[in-house]
Amino acid sequence: MKTNYEITYSLDIQGEACPMPAVATLEALPQLKRGEVLEVLCDCPQAINSIPVDAKNRGFEVLSIEQDGPTLRFIIRKP
Repeated sequence: MKTNYEITYSLDIQGEACPMPAVATLEALPQLKRGEVLEVLCDCPQAINSIPVDAKNRGFEVLSIEQDGPTLRFIIRKP
């Protein structure tokens, strides 16, 4: 898969129970500067719905959502 972004920050919150992955992501997003990309790794099943919706509702771009077994990987950019 070809990507046109470079990861600026990575947030690994695997093992944290919901809603902590969504809360941690929401706390990290405002720290991003324009064009920066956040990678979020978690294994909370509900995050597949909450993290992308929360990011989009706050004006961020969700570039990628991948799942490898229980691990979810979200790539989010501040436009």
